[in-house]
Amino acid sequence: MTIRAVFFDMGGTIETFRYTRESRLDATAALQQRLIKVGIDLHPDVEQLYDVISGGLNNYKRWCIESLDELPPQQVWSQYVFAGYEIDLVKLAAVAEELSLFVETNYYIRAMRPEIPAVLEAIKKMGLKIGLISNVNSRGQVPAYLKKYGIIQYFDPIVLSSEYGRRKPDPAIFHYAARLVNVPASACLYVGDRITRDIEGARRAGYGKAIQIHHDFEHGENDTGATPDAVINNMTELLDILHADHASKQQKPKPGKIQAFIFDAGDILYHRPERGAKFTAFLKEMGMDVRPNHSQQKKSIEYKAYRGEVSHDEYREAVVRLYGITQPEQVARGKQALIDDDANVIFFEGVPETLLSLKEQGCLLAIITDTANSVSAKLSWFERGGFGHVWDSIISSMDMGVRKPDPKLYLAALTQLGLSADQAVFVGHRASELAGARAVGMHTVAFNYEEDAGADYFIENFADLLKVPLVN
Repeated sequence: MTIRAVFFDMGGTIETFRYTRESRLDATAALQQRLIKVGIDLHPDVEQLYDVISGGLNNYKRWCIESLDELPPQQVWSQYVFAGYEIDLVKLAAVAEELSLFVETNYYIRAMRPEIPAVLEAIKKMGLKIGLISNVNSRGQVPAYLKKYGIIQYFDPIVLSSEYGRRKPDPAIFHYAARLVNVPASACLYVGDRITRDIEGARRAGYGKAIQIHHDFEHGENDTGATPDAVINNMTELLDILHADHASKQQKPKPGKIQAFIFDAGDILYHRPERGAKFTAFLKEMGMDVRPNHSQQKKSIEYKAYRGEVSHDEYREAVVRLYGITQPEQVARGKQALIDDDANVIFFEGVPETLLSLKEQGCLLAIITDTANSVSAKLSWFERGGFGHVWDSIISSMDMGVRKPDPKLYLAALTQLGLSADQAVFVGHRASELAGARAVGMHTVAFNYEEDAGADYFIENFADLLKVPLVN
């Protein structure tokens, strides 16, 4: 698919960076004065404070690489940087964002690559959308430097791990960015300097191209993995790649030709034969009634979770507490049991092979899911099945604030895919969801369906989707 959106990494890509111990010690002296001003004085000298800060941030960095979670600055400074120190947490919370911003702007010597403004202007003139995806703990550093460089007007959206809550290479943050620009993932290109974060993440998200730009900085980390489509030394080389891509643009299919398959997720791609088994075992271990009479309360919590009114974590904690469990360590165990139950999915026979075949035929693939799970979690399940990279659009009820059969969900997928309703097929199992797809003008296929389901075609095996007359 022809590239329609170009996303950039920030540090090492839009800008280069470096540091010296001396420059960081100078910055630490200023940081120490700021801490003292707000009533936080650990009484170390500047070198000791620098070692505390750098050691704590390195510990956090190692945890980030493993978990891919981005914690709020308050937690970073209290749980990692100043862990073990007696500090007024209220005072620390009040300045935590400022501290993270200070470190990111003063612990590094940053400079924009000189060719960047001209390259961005050229990409804009090509009619391509331009965005940015960056791993960063503060919310202010990236916007501040884009303004400083005079290029912030080119970027929409600016997706930061500090706001999204997950870090590259989690493919979910790449999908989120693609949805914001309403471009299929396979029509997006990503440019970054790191294999393990940038190239790997873009590959896992199914981006059309992943380009590595050389950055002369020793990270001290393993940086091997996915192979980039190209390695460049100067950003002007990206323009040659984009021009070549557009020169090979294929003729658009005629209106009405089926170009996309949009799937429900649960009970279409996978099922859970042991639904709730781990949580039930946990409750029995705790001596709890596994079937208490609070189904209405649980439905109320689910209603909010499926519409994004509460977070994934808040939803699970509320479910656990319904059973009278209040001890923090037991609440944590209950939440983990719920997570494990959700992840215990079995893919229907033929799902991986069928999806990969449709993708090889040039079809766009999308998901519309009513869920209390994150896109990140679902993609991790799909990666286990070998088809995490095939999705061009993932529309979640939690993100959209509504559930199927609300037309907003179907239309969001069609808009991102750039298709009219008659160019797409919805594959579902519930009568209401199939009816919702038909109401917006989509073709429908029913699989694992309810007795009263209505659809254009019915299949008994997932692989039979390839035999439906709609598939060319």
